[in-house]
Amino acid sequence: MTISAPEAKCDPRYGSEAQVLIVITDAAGVEVLKATAPMTDAGAFSFTVEIPTRTAAGVLAVNASPEGMDWCDDTGRNNRVALSAPELEKASCAVRMEPLTITK
Repeated sequence: MTISAPEAKCDPRYGSEAQVLIVITDAAGVEVLKATAPMTDAGAFSFTVEIPTRTAAGVLAVNASPEGMDWCDDTGRNNRVALSAPELEKASCAVRMEPLTITK
């Protein structure tokens, strides 16, 4: 399976060494994968993984988020952008999960 995302249009400035953290949780609530992969400065990534055979059948939760970043800054500051940056729009702190159905 390949998990991927295109570059963001909002210029997040993750940096040249950015990593994405990918977590997959199975239908039984067991974390079956937790890995990092390279990510572009604008957030694009592509990660290919084999789903372990021990994974419970049903709907999986797939989450990918910037590793080591305050990606949902509710303090009013953006920790990645210099103080002279243009005004930034705050985003929701809800963790986005994408469903993936596993059948056996």
